[in-house]
Amino acid sequence: MRDFQYPGRSAVFSDQGLCATSHPLAAQTAIALLQAGGNAVDAAIGAAILLGFCEPQSTGIGGDMFALVAEPGGDIVGLNGSGRAPAGLDVAALRASHTNMPLYDVAAVTVPGAVDGFCRLHTDHGHLPLDQVLAPAIHYADAGIPVAPRVAFDYAASQSVLSGHARSIFLANDTALPVGARFTAPGQAEVLRRVAAQGRAGYYEGEVAEDMVASLRALGGSHTLEDFAATACDYVTPLRSTYRDAELIELPPNGQGATAMLILNMLETLHPQDDPFGTMRAHLEAEATKLGYDARDRFLADPDHVTRLDHMLSKDTAQDLAGLIDPNAAMPDPRAATDNIHKDTVYITVVDKDRRAVSLIYSIFHSFGSGFASDKFGVLFQNRGGGFTLEEGHPNEVGPGKRPMHTIIPGMLREADGSLMPFGVMGGAYQSTGHARFVSNVVDYGLGPQDAIDAPRAFAEAGELKVERSYDANVHEELAAIGHKVVEAPAPIGGAQAIRIRPDGVLEGGSDPRKDGIALGY
Repeated sequence: MRDFQYPGRSAVFSDQGLCATSHPLAAQTAIALLQAGGNAVDAAIGAAILLGFCEPQSTGIGGDMFALVAEPGGDIVGLNGSGRAPAGLDVAALRASHTNMPLYDVAAVTVPGAVDGFCRLHTDHGHLPLDQVLAPAIHYADAGIPVAPRVAFDYAASQSVLSGHARSIFLANDTALPVGARFTAPGQAEVLRRVAAQGRAGYYEGEVAEDMVASLRALGGSHTLEDFAATACDYVTPLRSTYRDAELIELPPNGQGATAMLILNMLETLHPQDDPFGTMRAHLEAEATKLGYDARDRFLADPDHVTRLDHMLSKDTAQDLAGLIDPNAAMPDPRAATDNIHKDTVYITVVDKDRRAVSLIYSIFHSFGSGFASDKFGVLFQNRGGGFTLEEGHPNEVGPGKRPMHTIIPGMLREADGSLMPFGVMGGAYQSTGHARFVSNVVDYGLGPQDAIDAPRAFAEAGELKVERSYDANVHEELAAIGHKVVEAPAPIGGAQAIRIRPDGVLEGGSDPRKDGIALGY
């Protein structure tokens, strides 16, 4: 139990339903949809799409989504709602003008997959009519939402990537929106009205698709109406791996869930440290992260091009890699030259009265994505193609019609006592390390969802070990003494949400104070 004389937040407990996400209005919307007779799928979709207006720098209908859905009775299905590079992408021209994949270039704009994923998920698993599910998002896109503190922080840090028409939509007088300023998106509200009436055709065909294609082609893109019409999500079989006496469930590539499993498989070979927030645990996690992300960057890609997944998930592979970790010295980061990282994504988890559970993540990749928006409806395009590599022969080599490697991953954890916990960690590339840390917090140290989320974080990336201020100063010093290039994290590392479905049926939710959100139940 936390010390109530210090700032903090309690876990949320409820019986009928619970939502945890990064904005209070979205959590309230999810609960309202549950109370109106919707199920967890309806609630997650309605609230997630609303988050595109609560946190417009983090996500939107021009992005991608992934989901895990645990149906009553135990079956867990996975959905890959990520889009592809356009069929006409000229890779030779891209290589002629760039040495690495550009981030803020029309070549990085992959076709948005989220709307197709939401529509498929709703058709197959939802209960309420689609227009009722989308009504809250449509209302607030028209009426506007006051900017929350963490949103304003992110807005100010990334406004410079916006260009052209996007600046008039997402900025006021060419300046980032401050706390309390109202963000409206009437053009996107109209898009959602068409989706509510026509389903996916309201987005991928007709005037909305024509607007997006014309806007992208004006920027030099090769995108076509056929690319949009052909967009289709896929049901996938979730990956399953054990960590001590618990089971972790992740989605297969093109997400990086396998990286979280590899990191945990390495940590499983080591004894848990006595101090969960001490130097040695941070060091071992950082070393496992370096090795795990090196494997990620070698092997993960479009699912049709991945060939070494079994090797990456093997306990023997993890044992061999863990043998490279020196408890007394930091190793050089094998991927220090790469820093294709973003800090913005939204994650939502909802559990309903029937104990259907949804773990859903939704993103436009970097903050404000590509920085480009469509001319008529103001759809902000993701830059997920920045996740490709230009290296010839690499599984994740950029190519027409391919899906890039993604950072965003929804997760579920089944504990030894039978509890099921949908959870997710936002924060770009950190997400795999974040999953591993969250699972270890729960399994190794017995922390509940809120305490596991609140715990301090560190992340090894690009040759540095970023450490949050919530670590003791002596931890910073001791990590530096064994060879880490320690820097104070310039911003909070990630954000997380989780709901534990306990064996007694009670729901226990946690929401990250690093974001603006809450866990809310009824």
